[in-house]
Amino acid sequence: MQSLDPRSLIAMGVLMALVMAIVLGFTRRYYPPNIQGVGHWAMAATALFLGGIFFGFSAPAWPHAWRWVGNGTLVLGFLLFHVGFRRFLHRPVPWRLMVVLYGISLLLIAWYEWMDPSYRMRVALITAIISVVHVASLGVLWRQGSQRLPVRMVQATLVLHLCVLLIRMFTVLSEPRAGSMWNASSIQTLYIGGYVVASLLLSVGVLLMATDRVRTELEHMATHDALTAAFNRRAILDFCAQEHMRSVRYGEPFSLMMLDLDHFKLVNDTYGHQHGDNVLVHFADCVRAALRSCDRFGRYGGEEFLVLLPNTTREAALTVAQRIHAALSAGHPLDCQVSIGVASWCGPNDSLHAMLSRADVALYQAKSQGRNQTCAG
Repeated sequence: MQSLDPRSLIAMGVLMALVMAIVLGFTRRYYPPNIQGVGHWAMAATALFLGGIFFGFSAPAWPHAWRWVGNGTLVLGFLLFHVGFRRFLHRPVPWRLMVVLYGISLLLIAWYEWMDPSYRMRVALITAIISVVHVASLGVLWRQGSQRLPVRMVQATLVLHLCVLLIRMFTVLSEPRAGSMWNASSIQTLYIGGYVVASLLLSVGVLLMATDRVRTELEHMATHDALTAAFNRRAILDFCAQEHMRSVRYGEPFSLMMLDLDHFKLVNDTYGHQHGDNVLVHFADCVRAALRSCDRFGRYGGEEFLVLLPNTTREAALTVAQRIHAALSAGHPLDCQVSIGVASWCGPNDSLHAMLSRADVALYQAKSQGRNQTCAG
Protein backbone atom coordinates (compact mmCIF):
# COMPACT_ATOMS: atom_id res chain seq x y z
CA MET A 1 0.00 0.00 0.00
CA GLN A 2 2.96 2.34 0.54
CA SER A 3 3.63 2.41 -3.21
CA LEU A 4 0.30 4.13 -3.86
CA ASP A 5 0.76 7.85 -4.37
CA PRO A 6 -1.76 10.00 -2.41
CA ARG A 7 -1.96 12.45 -5.32
CA SER A 8 -2.91 9.62 -7.68
CA LEU A 9 -5.65 8.50 -5.30
CA ILE A 10 -6.99 12.03 -5.04
CA ALA A 11 -6.92 12.47 -8.82
CA MET A 12 -8.86 9.24 -9.23
CA GLY A 13 -11.36 10.40 -6.61
CA VAL A 14 -11.77 13.77 -8.33
CA LEU A 15 -12.55 12.08 -11.64
CA MET A 16 -15.09 9.68 -10.11
CA ALA A 17 -16.75 12.46 -8.12
CA LEU A 18 -17.10 14.55 -11.28
CA VAL A 19 -18.68 11.64 -13.17
CA MET A 20 -21.14 10.89 -10.35
CA ALA A 21 -22.01 14.59 -9.99
CA ILE A 22 -22.97 14.69 -13.67
CA VAL A 23 -24.93 11.43 -13.44
CA LEU A 24 -26.83 12.54 -10.34
CA GLY A 25 -27.47 15.94 -11.91
CA PHE A 26 -29.14 14.35 -14.94
CA THR A 27 -30.98 11.96 -12.63
CA ARG A 28 -32.45 14.91 -10.74
CA ARG A 29 -33.55 16.49 -14.01
CA TYR A 30 -35.34 13.48 -15.45
CA TYR A 31 -36.70 11.75 -12.34
CA PRO A 32 -40.14 12.67 -10.93
CA PRO A 33 -40.06 15.78 -8.70
CA ASN A 34 -41.62 13.87 -5.80
CA ILE A 35 -38.35 11.93 -5.44
CA GLN A 36 -36.52 14.48 -3.33
CA GLY A 37 -32.91 14.62 -2.23
CA VAL A 38 -31.32 13.75 -5.58
CA GLY A 39 -30.39 17.37 -6.18
CA HIS A 40 -28.60 17.56 -2.83
CA TRP A 41 -26.75 14.33 -3.63
CA ALA A 42 -25.63 15.86 -6.93
CA MET A 43 -24.37 18.92 -5.04
CA ALA A 44 -22.64 16.61 -2.54
CA ALA A 45 -20.72 14.85 -5.34
CA THR A 46 -19.86 18.27 -6.79
CA ALA A 47 -18.54 19.43 -3.41
CA LEU A 48 -16.38 16.30 -3.10
CA PHE A 49 -15.08 16.96 -6.62
CA LEU A 50 -14.16 20.54 -5.71
CA GLY A 51 -12.61 19.40 -2.42
CA GLY A 52 -10.43 16.98 -4.34
CA ILE A 53 -9.35 19.79 -6.65
CA PHE A 54 -8.23 21.87 -3.67
CA PHE A 55 -6.27 18.98 -2.19
CA GLY A 56 -4.89 17.51 -5.40
CA PHE A 57 -3.40 20.70 -6.83
CA SER A 58 -0.89 23.04 -5.28
CA ALA A 59 -2.21 26.40 -4.18
CA PRO A 60 -1.39 29.18 -6.69
CA ALA A 61 -1.55 31.64 -3.77
CA TRP A 62 -2.63 31.80 -0.12
CA PRO A 63 -2.01 28.12 0.72
CA HIS A 64 -3.68 28.43 4.13
CA ALA A 65 -6.90 29.70 2.59
CA TRP A 66 -6.62 27.04 -0.14
CA ARG A 67 -6.46 24.24 2.46
CA TRP A 68 -9.21 25.82 4.58
CA VAL A 69 -11.61 25.99 1.63
CA GLY A 70 -10.69 22.42 0.65
CA ASN A 71 -11.44 21.07 4.12
CA GLY A 72 -14.67 23.04 4.35
CA THR A 73 -15.80 21.82 0.93
CA LEU A 74 -15.04 18.21 1.88
CA VAL A 75 -17.14 18.48 5.04
CA LEU A 76 -19.89 20.19 3.05
CA GLY A 77 -20.02 17.26 0.62
CA PHE A 78 -20.77 14.68 3.31
CA LEU A 79 -23.15 17.11 5.01
CA LEU A 80 -25.10 17.44 1.74
CA PHE A 81 -25.34 13.65 1.52
CA HIS A 82 -26.99 13.77 4.96
CA VAL A 83 -29.42 16.48 3.82
CA GLY A 84 -30.23 14.36 0.75
CA PHE A 85 -31.06 11.36 2.95
CA ARG A 86 -33.47 13.46 4.98
CA ARG A 87 -35.14 14.92 1.90
CA PHE A 88 -35.37 11.52 0.21
CA LEU A 89 -37.07 10.03 3.28
CA HIS A 90 -39.35 13.08 3.69
CA ARG A 91 -37.89 13.97 7.06
CA PRO A 92 -37.48 17.60 8.19
CA VAL A 93 -34.08 19.19 7.70
CA PRO A 94 -32.85 21.27 10.71
CA TRP A 95 -31.32 23.92 8.49
CA ARG A 96 -30.59 26.45 11.24
CA LEU A 97 -28.82 23.89 13.44
CA MET A 98 -26.83 22.52 10.52
CA VAL A 99 -25.72 25.97 9.35
CA VAL A 100 -24.61 26.89 12.89
CA LEU A 101 -22.67 23.65 13.36
CA TYR A 102 -21.09 23.95 9.92
CA GLY A 103 -20.04 27.53 10.71
CA ILE A 104 -18.47 26.40 14.00
CA SER A 105 -16.64 23.65 12.11
CA LEU A 106 -15.21 26.20 9.66
CA LEU A 107 -14.06 28.40 12.55
CA LEU A 108 -12.32 25.48 14.26
CA ILE A 109 -10.60 24.49 11.02
CA ALA A 110 -9.51 28.11 10.55
CA TRP A 111 -8.07 28.17 14.09
CA TYR A 112 -5.77 25.21 13.39
CA GLU A 113 -4.89 26.65 10.00
CA TRP A 114 -3.94 30.22 10.97
CA MET A 115 -3.94 30.76 14.75
CA ASP A 116 -2.41 27.47 15.89
CA PRO A 117 -1.25 25.71 12.72
CA SER A 118 -1.32 21.94 13.23
CA TYR A 119 -1.76 19.31 10.54
CA ARG A 120 -2.30 16.74 13.29
CA MET A 121 -5.21 18.62 14.86
CA ARG A 122 -6.75 19.47 11.50
CA VAL A 123 -6.85 15.79 10.53
CA ALA A 124 -8.35 14.85 13.90
CA LEU A 125 -10.94 17.63 13.64
CA ILE A 126 -12.00 16.83 10.07
CA THR A 127 -12.31 13.11 10.79
CA ALA A 128 -14.35 13.86 13.93
CA ILE A 129 -16.74 16.18 12.07
CA ILE A 130 -17.32 13.75 9.20
CA SER A 131 -17.73 10.89 11.69
CA VAL A 132 -20.52 12.80 13.43
CA VAL A 133 -22.20 13.45 10.06
CA HIS A 134 -21.96 9.74 9.19
CA VAL A 135 -23.48 8.73 12.53
CA ALA A 136 -26.37 11.17 11.95
CA SER A 137 -26.91 9.76 8.43
CA LEU A 138 -26.90 6.19 9.77
CA GLY A 139 -29.49 7.20 12.36
CA VAL A 140 -31.79 8.65 9.69
CA LEU A 141 -31.44 5.60 7.44
CA TRP A 142 -31.89 3.18 10.35
CA ARG A 143 -35.07 4.85 11.66
CA GLN A 144 -36.82 4.73 8.30
CA GLY A 145 -36.66 0.92 8.51
CA SER A 146 -36.06 -0.02 4.87
CA GLN A 147 -34.15 -3.25 4.27
CA ARG A 148 -33.81 -2.85 0.52
CA LEU A 149 -30.39 -3.48 -0.98
CA PRO A 150 -29.54 0.14 -1.99
CA VAL A 151 -30.18 1.39 1.56
CA ARG A 152 -28.13 -1.44 3.04
CA MET A 153 -25.32 -0.63 0.62
CA VAL A 154 -25.28 3.01 1.74
CA GLN A 155 -25.38 1.99 5.40
CA ALA A 156 -22.48 -0.44 4.91
CA THR A 157 -20.46 2.26 3.14
CA LEU A 158 -21.03 4.72 5.97
CA VAL A 159 -20.06 2.14 8.61
CA LEU A 160 -16.87 1.13 6.79
CA HIS A 161 -15.82 4.72 6.18
CA LEU A 162 -16.60 5.54 9.80
CA CYS A 163 -14.23 2.75 10.87
CA VAL A 164 -11.48 4.15 8.64
CA LEU A 165 -12.03 7.65 10.07
CA LEU A 166 -11.85 6.43 13.66
CA ILE A 167 -8.66 4.48 12.95
CA ARG A 168 -7.08 7.57 11.37
CA MET A 169 -8.19 9.77 14.27
CA PHE A 170 -6.64 7.36 16.77
CA THR A 171 -3.36 7.09 14.86
CA VAL A 172 -2.94 10.82 14.25
CA LEU A 173 -3.63 11.67 17.90
CA SER A 174 -1.26 8.96 19.12
CA GLU A 175 1.60 10.22 16.96
CA PRO A 176 3.58 12.99 18.66
CA ARG A 177 4.69 14.35 15.32
CA ALA A 178 2.34 13.58 12.44
CA GLY A 179 3.74 13.95 8.96
CA SER A 180 2.17 15.70 6.02
CA MET A 181 -0.72 14.69 3.85
CA TRP A 182 1.60 13.48 1.11
CA ASN A 183 3.40 10.86 3.17
CA ALA A 184 2.85 7.60 1.31
CA SER A 185 2.38 5.55 4.48
CA SER A 186 -0.05 2.67 4.82
CA ILE A 187 -2.37 4.56 7.16
CA GLN A 188 -2.36 7.66 4.95
CA THR A 189 -3.12 5.55 1.89
CA LEU A 190 -5.98 3.90 3.78
CA TYR A 191 -7.23 7.30 4.89
CA ILE A 192 -7.26 8.92 1.44
CA GLY A 193 -8.41 5.71 -0.25
CA GLY A 194 -11.30 5.57 2.21
CA TYR A 195 -12.48 9.00 1.08
CA VAL A 196 -12.22 8.02 -2.57
CA VAL A 197 -14.08 4.71 -2.18
CA ALA A 198 -16.68 6.17 0.20
CA SER A 199 -17.51 9.06 -2.12
CA LEU A 200 -17.90 6.67 -5.05
CA LEU A 201 -19.98 4.07 -3.20
CA LEU A 202 -22.16 6.72 -1.60
CA SER A 203 -22.87 8.27 -4.99
CA VAL A 204 -23.66 4.87 -6.53
CA GLY A 205 -25.75 3.90 -3.50
CA VAL A 206 -27.92 7.00 -3.54
CA LEU A 207 -28.37 6.63 -7.30
CA LEU A 208 -29.61 3.08 -6.71
CA MET A 209 -31.91 4.34 -3.95
CA ALA A 210 -33.49 6.85 -6.32
CA THR A 211 -33.81 4.26 -9.10
CA ASP A 212 -35.37 1.77 -6.68
CA ARG A 213 -37.88 4.42 -5.58
CA VAL A 214 -38.84 5.05 -9.23
CA ARG A 215 -39.29 1.32 -9.82
CA THR A 216 -41.42 0.99 -6.70
CA GLU A 217 -43.65 3.88 -7.74
CA LEU A 218 -44.04 2.48 -11.26
CA GLU A 219 -45.02 -0.90 -9.82
CA HIS A 220 -47.55 0.83 -7.57
CA MET A 221 -48.99 2.75 -10.51
CA ALA A 222 -49.25 -0.48 -12.51
CA THR A 223 -51.23 -2.27 -9.79
CA HIS A 224 -53.24 0.45 -8.03
CA ASP A 225 -56.08 2.77 -8.92
CA ALA A 226 -54.82 6.36 -8.95
CA LEU A 227 -57.91 7.85 -7.27
CA THR A 228 -58.81 5.42 -4.50
CA ALA A 229 -55.40 3.72 -4.01
CA ALA A 230 -57.23 0.38 -4.25
CA PHE A 231 -55.83 -2.36 -6.45
CA ASN A 232 -56.82 -2.04 -10.08
CA ARG A 233 -58.90 -4.68 -11.87
CA ARG A 234 -55.97 -6.71 -13.16
CA ALA A 235 -54.19 -6.79 -9.80
CA ILE A 236 -57.26 -7.77 -7.75
CA LEU A 237 -58.14 -10.52 -10.21
CA ASP A 238 -54.57 -11.82 -9.99
CA PHE A 239 -54.91 -12.00 -6.20
CA CYS A 240 -58.22 -13.83 -6.59
CA ALA A 241 -56.67 -16.33 -8.98
CA GLN A 242 -53.80 -17.00 -6.58
CA GLU A 243 -56.19 -17.46 -3.67
CA HIS A 244 -58.36 -19.81 -5.72
CA MET A 245 -55.34 -21.99 -6.54
CA ARG A 246 -54.35 -22.01 -2.87
CA SER A 247 -57.84 -23.09 -1.84
CA VAL A 248 -57.90 -25.87 -4.44
CA ARG A 249 -54.55 -27.09 -3.16
CA TYR A 250 -55.16 -26.87 0.59
CA GLY A 251 -58.95 -26.94 0.82
CA GLU A 252 -59.23 -23.67 2.75
CA PRO A 253 -62.31 -21.50 2.15
CA PHE A 254 -62.34 -17.98 0.79
CA SER A 255 -65.01 -15.48 -0.20
CA LEU A 256 -65.52 -12.64 -2.64
CA MET A 257 -67.59 -9.50 -2.22
CA MET A 258 -68.80 -7.42 -5.15
CA LEU A 259 -69.67 -3.86 -4.05
CA ASP A 260 -71.48 -1.19 -6.04
CA LEU A 261 -72.30 2.33 -4.83
CA ASP A 262 -76.03 3.07 -4.98
CA HIS A 263 -77.23 5.95 -7.16
CA PHE A 264 -73.66 7.09 -7.80
CA LYS A 265 -74.55 8.56 -11.20
CA LEU A 266 -77.09 10.77 -9.46
CA VAL A 267 -74.38 11.96 -7.07
CA ASN A 268 -72.17 12.97 -10.00
CA ASP A 269 -75.02 14.66 -11.85
CA THR A 270 -76.19 16.56 -8.77
CA TYR A 271 -72.95 17.59 -7.08
CA GLY A 272 -70.36 17.25 -9.85
CA HIS A 273 -67.62 14.77 -10.61
CA GLN A 274 -65.16 16.25 -8.12
CA HIS A 275 -67.62 15.58 -5.30
CA GLY A 276 -68.15 12.12 -6.74
CA ASP A 277 -64.40 11.48 -6.63
CA ASN A 278 -64.35 12.56 -2.98
CA VAL A 279 -67.16 10.11 -2.25
CA LEU A 280 -65.19 7.30 -3.90
CA VAL A 281 -62.09 8.11 -1.86
CA HIS A 282 -64.10 8.20 1.38
CA PHE A 283 -65.83 4.96 0.45
CA ALA A 284 -62.50 3.24 -0.20
CA ASP A 285 -61.11 4.45 3.15
CA CYS A 286 -64.16 3.12 5.00
CA VAL A 287 -63.94 -0.27 3.30
CA ARG A 288 -60.23 -0.62 4.05
CA ALA A 289 -60.87 0.23 7.69
CA ALA A 290 -63.39 -2.65 7.91
CA LEU A 291 -61.02 -5.22 6.39
CA ARG A 292 -58.14 -7.26 7.78
CA SER A 293 -54.55 -6.75 6.68
CA CYS A 294 -54.66 -10.00 4.68
CA ASP A 295 -57.79 -8.99 2.74
CA ARG A 296 -57.51 -7.44 -0.73
CA PHE A 297 -59.60 -4.54 -1.98
CA GLY A 298 -59.71 -3.49 -5.63
CA ARG A 299 -61.62 -1.28 -8.03
CA TYR A 300 -63.41 -3.55 -10.48
CA GLY A 301 -64.68 -0.75 -12.70
CA GLY A 302 -66.36 2.65 -12.29
CA GLU A 303 -68.12 2.62 -8.92
CA GLU A 304 -67.91 -1.18 -8.63
CA PHE A 305 -65.36 -2.76 -6.30
CA LEU A 306 -64.20 -6.26 -5.45
CA VAL A 307 -63.03 -7.58 -2.07
CA LEU A 308 -61.08 -10.80 -1.61
CA LEU A 309 -61.43 -12.42 1.82
CA PRO A 310 -58.91 -15.26 2.29
CA ASN A 311 -59.75 -18.08 4.68
CA THR A 312 -63.26 -16.68 5.14
CA THR A 313 -66.54 -18.59 5.17
CA ARG A 314 -69.87 -17.28 3.87
CA GLU A 315 -71.08 -16.35 7.38
CA ALA A 316 -67.84 -14.50 8.18
CA ALA A 317 -68.04 -12.64 4.85
CA LEU A 318 -71.57 -11.47 5.69
CA THR A 319 -70.25 -10.12 9.00
CA VAL A 320 -67.58 -8.15 7.12
CA ALA A 321 -70.28 -6.77 4.81
CA GLN A 322 -72.25 -5.55 7.81
CA ARG A 323 -69.15 -3.78 9.13
CA ILE A 324 -68.83 -1.97 5.80
CA HIS A 325 -72.49 -0.88 5.90
CA ALA A 326 -71.98 0.38 9.46
CA ALA A 327 -68.83 2.30 8.51
CA LEU A 328 -70.71 4.06 5.69
CA SER A 329 -73.59 5.15 7.95
CA ALA A 330 -71.55 6.97 10.58
CA GLY A 331 -72.86 10.42 9.61
CA HIS A 332 -69.89 11.63 7.57
CA PRO A 333 -70.82 14.22 4.87
CA LEU A 334 -69.42 11.90 2.20
CA ASP A 335 -71.14 8.75 3.45
CA CYS A 336 -72.88 6.76 0.74
CA GLN A 337 -74.94 3.61 0.40
CA VAL A 338 -73.62 0.42 -1.12
CA SER A 339 -75.07 -2.87 -2.33
CA ILE A 340 -72.97 -5.97 -1.78
CA GLY A 341 -73.01 -9.42 -3.33
CA VAL A 342 -71.16 -12.24 -1.57
CA ALA A 343 -69.92 -15.51 -3.04
CA SER A 344 -67.96 -18.21 -1.21
CA TRP A 345 -65.87 -21.05 -2.54
CA CYS A 346 -67.87 -24.28 -2.77
CA GLY A 347 -65.11 -26.81 -3.36
CA PRO A 348 -62.51 -28.02 -5.90
CA ASN A 349 -65.03 -27.92 -8.76
CA ASP A 350 -65.90 -24.27 -8.13
CA SER A 351 -64.08 -21.98 -10.54
CA LEU A 352 -63.15 -18.35 -9.99
CA HIS A 353 -65.28 -17.34 -12.95
CA ALA A 354 -68.29 -19.05 -11.36
CA MET A 355 -67.66 -17.29 -8.05
CA LEU A 356 -67.46 -13.89 -9.74
CA SER A 357 -70.69 -14.64 -11.59
CA ARG A 358 -72.46 -15.61 -8.35
CA ALA A 359 -71.20 -12.49 -6.58
CA ASP A 360 -72.42 -10.35 -9.50
CA VAL A 361 -75.86 -12.02 -9.46
CA ALA A 362 -76.08 -11.53 -5.70
CA LEU A 363 -75.14 -7.87 -6.12
CA TYR A 364 -77.98 -7.25 -8.57
CA GLN A 365 -80.31 -9.14 -6.28
CA ALA A 366 -79.42 -6.67 -3.52
CA LYS A 367 -80.09 -3.84 -5.97
CA SER A 368 -83.49 -5.22 -6.94
CA GLN A 369 -84.52 -5.70 -3.30
CA GLY A 370 -84.10 -2.06 -2.42
CA ARG A 371 -80.31 -1.41 -2.39
CA ASN A 372 -78.05 -0.67 0.61
CA GLN A 373 -78.01 -4.30 1.65
CA THR A 374 -76.08 -7.54 1.21
CA CYS A 375 -77.13 -10.73 -0.56
CA ALA A 376 -75.19 -13.99 -0.75
CA GLY A 377 -74.94 -16.03 -3.93
